[in-house]
Amino acid sequence: MNTPKNILLGITSSIAAYKIYELIRMYKKNNHNVKVVLTENALNFVSPLVLETLSENEVYYKQFTPRTNVEHINLVNWSDIFVIAPASANTISKCAQGVADNLLTSIFCAYLATKKPILMAPAMNTNMWNNPFVQENIKKLKNENVDLVNPEEGFLACGTSGCGRLANIELIFEKTLRNLFQDKRNNKKKIIITLGGTRESIDTVRCISNFSSGKMGKALCMWAYRLGYDVCAISTVELNNKPYKIIKVNSADEMLNEIQTSDFDILIMAAAVCDFKVNEKSNSKISKENIKDSLTLKLILNPDIVKTIAQNKKENQKITGFCLTDNDIINCAQKKLKDKNIDYIVANEIKTALNTDNNKVTIIAKSGKIINIDLDSKENIARKILEVVCD
Repeated sequence: MNTPKNILLGITSSIAAYKIYELIRMYKKNNHNVKVVLTENALNFVSPLVLETLSENEVYYKQFTPRTNVEHINLVNWSDIFVIAPASANTISKCAQGVADNLLTSIFCAYLATKKPILMAPAMNTNMWNNPFVQENIKKLKNENVDLVNPEEGFLACGTSGCGRLANIELIFEKTLRNLFQDKRNNKKKIIITLGGTRESIDTVRCISNFSSGKMGKALCMWAYRLGYDVCAISTVELNNKPYKIIKVNSADEMLNEIQTSDFDILIMAAAVCDFKVNEKSNSKISKENIKDSLTLKLILNPDIVKTIAQNKKENQKITGFCLTDNDIINCAQKKLKDKNIDYIVANEIKTALNTDNNKVTIIAKSGKIINIDLDSKENIARKILEVVCD
């Protein structure tokens, strides 16, 4: 399902170069082909032997060799994207000015003419990053449609703190895949995806919840971002180092409020919303010393988020709900689809869905069409769901 792509990875002379070993591992784990090109000074920071072992390909750093003098053209033709990480101030300046004095910059100059995506992840000292000449060169690269993963704030190798640290490797990885898989027609479409199990407070430290891990929702957010959507995750679980907007909530009421106050074209309710909440939660911790044998809680129904949102749905909006049950799956899903008046519902079984890395689902459309998706990884399932419900 994850179509293998050819990724050309450029490494320049930055102390952050050692982090790129992990980036290569992530590309390979996702079945992509990787070839590495280095500036000669980058050899001071990384090992060609390690890079060849991880990428399973020859490593390139000499602009001219007896074997061929058009290596840069061969690599450009082979690749689907050129990722330069880390990109030093020196290399950024050369690329912006059209200087092609080594193999990496020669590839960059040739790459601009192909209209294939280029991604840069700068890394340098804070003063270098803030230097007006560097910033002017960054603007020039952006004008040539070079995508950037801006450096982060943090402690730097030179012993100072500030902006200049290489972006988190996961962000560079996800930006790479977005450049490879995005459909630019999706860029202006806003998609909200809810995920995780809601938590309904009993007192200030206890709650009622469920066993949802949020894995399906995370996979949906990941692929929606890669496919080019403007993603907003409304989540009860922690999401770190993600390239899309995240709104953290706990309860069903909080989730409903966030959706109602947000604009969207597509809503996918993958969250496991608790059916009940405590009628009167305590404003302080309930002490067991004050309880004799048992504690009685009065539970009331939570709002039906999907049904509530669907009642005021605009004509151009699409809403997808999820149905989790352990028997009579199709009939249960069809009933919920009609009752909530939504566009799609994704039905899955408790035994295959909860806290697993794989799943199998049935998508039922308002038109009556039924699409069965066999057991697969949740990542692959997520992409298939998006291809159906966002069409």
